[in-house]
Amino acid sequence: MILLDRITKSYDKKTKPAISRISLHVEPREFVILVGASGAGKSTLLKMLTREEKPDSGKIIVGGIDYDDLRDKQIPYLRQKLGVAFQDFKLLPTRTVFENVAFALEIVGMPNREIRNTVPKVIELVGLKGKEKNFPGELSGGERQRVAIARAVARQPKILMADEPTANLDPKTSWEIIRLLEKINSYGTTVLLATHSAEIVNKLKRRVILLEHGKITSDQAEGGYKQ
Repeated sequence: MILLDRITKSYDKKTKPAISRISLHVEPREFVILVGASGAGKSTLLKMLTREEKPDSGKIIVGGIDYDDLRDKQIPYLRQKLGVAFQDFKLLPTRTVFENVAFALEIVGMPNREIRNTVPKVIELVGLKGKEKNFPGELSGGERQRVAIARAVARQPKILMADEPTANLDPKTSWEIIRLLEKINSYGTTVLLATHSAEIVNKLKRRVILLEHGKITSDQAEGGYKQ
């Protein structure tokens, strides 16, 4: 599903690489947690998977797509296989919950009839039934994150990447978001969760990959994490 082979990425030749010769394999349907301090390389790794950034060297293959052969016009097709939820939500403030989720389907050309059929199901999946007409400014932080996740999974991606999705949420709401990610994973979606929360990592008992200074220093099937 995801294969990284000796990936290196530098932003500045004068500083150490953000990612240094990382190799990683993630199977379909896995739930994998990426942990590490701020600046360890988690976000850079996710950006390379979405092709927002290109590695300086190494190979990336996702869902059978070799990034070496990827042309710019094929990137939208790649991103249909990927769902991404960010810690700052990136919602459209002038669109309702329904419209924010629908937008993800509009940009890939889904017919309106299909959109009207799909969006309510996704909104119900993330626990926001009844909030369809609300605007982001009328929602709590946890509800906004649910909208972001709904938008990310609306196209039924094979992989969902969540970059610090609980960073700005209280503990109770954070766990609601984590349980939602587990639910999505149980339906067959591969989940990559980037976090620095030791509590979440230690309670989930999932595969844990520790990044330190751009390198993988630990990869455990049911790992723990100390900050």
